Amino acid sequence: MANPPVETVNTSSDKLMLAAGVALAVIGIVAFYLLSGQNLAIRTVVLLICIIGGAAIASFSYAGKTFVGFSKDAYREVRKVVWPTRKEASQTTLVVFGFVVVMAIYLWLTDKTIEWMIFSVILGWR
Repeated sequence: MANPPVETVNTSSDKLMLAAGVALAVIGIVAFYLLSGQNLAIRTVVLLICIIGGAAIASFSYAGKTFVGFSKDAYREVRKVVWPTRKEASQTTLVVFGFVVVMAIYLWLTDKTIEWMIFSVILGWR
């Protein structure tokens, strides 16, 4: 069952929240490089705080709510996937490798046959 559609009005405040979120993430990236004299841990914490804060602010906009809904639906669909067992994956891999070897031999034989037809039979070269 999919999430019900988010019913909000796309207003200038939504655009402002989205812009503020992006601006905060950009400020975090700029601060990471401006604090190059500081410890890497401090720089990384500042960067993560700004990016997470920007994502949180942007998630309250219409586009952010739509993205969160899409992400939840995508995660729900991934959980429904039936992944192959190790044995099935190994067998499929072996079949693919076998097919590649058979096709390589077939293409090599076809190439050599055409080469023989052109150079030996048609042109008479040896």
